[in-house]
Amino acid sequence: MGIAQDILADWHASHAALLWQIDLGIDEWLLDDPINRYELADPVKPVPVVAPTTTAPVAVRRAAAPAPVIDTPKVDAVAEARASAARAGTLAELRAAIDAFTHCDLRRGARNLVFADGLPGARVLILGEAPGPDEDREGRPFVGQAGQLLDEMFEAIGLSRAAALPGDALYLTGVLPWRCLGSGEPTPGDIAMMRPFVERHIELAAPDFIVAMGNAALFALTQTRGVARLRGQWTQALGRPLLPMLHPDSLLRTPIAKREAWEDLLALEARLAQ
Repeated sequence: MGIAQDILADWHASHAALLWQIDLGIDEWLLDDPINRYELADPVKPVPVVAPTTTAPVAVRRAAAPAPVIDTPKVDAVAEARASAARAGTLAELRAAIDAFTHCDLRRGARNLVFADGLPGARVLILGEAPGPDEDREGRPFVGQAGQLLDEMFEAIGLSRAAALPGDALYLTGVLPWRCLGSGEPTPGDIAMMRPFVERHIELAAPDFIVAMGNAALFALTQTRGVARLRGQWTQALGRPLLPMLHPDSLLRTPIAKREAWEDLLALEARLAQ
């Protein structure tokens, strides 16, 4: 049968084997799954191993010492983001501050930090959502099919990210600088954490108008959602006129909505001409 079966069949042999393990210092039980005790609000204390009793009491030779409890201070990531963003006096310093910000877990799954594209100081700033696979690969916002559609849309009213004059140019950035895992939607927690950087980015870029493309961009600046309902309706954010618009990805999925996007572009063109 083998030694394991022999021991199981003999109580005295099992008892001797247990005492032998205690002599070797094996005094803790092993669980099927690991436990990170630092993440537990009330750490589980190891249970001392007690040898089974016989007719004569057997003294326990060792007991597991309680695991030390390490009180790690909680970090207010939003407060740190706000302080870091406030120290940035230029767009280059802001980019460096975001690159040094370690509290957003999204950066671990991203290839590149996606900061901005276009002309700083352009009259129109376009705020997108989170980078997708194409943006993550190139390190620029609004590339791939969605970026091509966006370029065609704004070129129709005389605006381009490649223009050299602020009146003809676009400046593009996003709510998050790192790609969401699985190309998912930004969570409210991620948006709240990075919002101080977004607000400082807009202050430093100093556009005359903001175009919020998609729900995440609208929520980051106004704390409201429903871009399909609110698109085309001028509002205010950070002391600047804000125009919600459907994201180019949405227009690619629903081409009939391009008619509404064209109406919004004409409304922006009219405001720029005033």
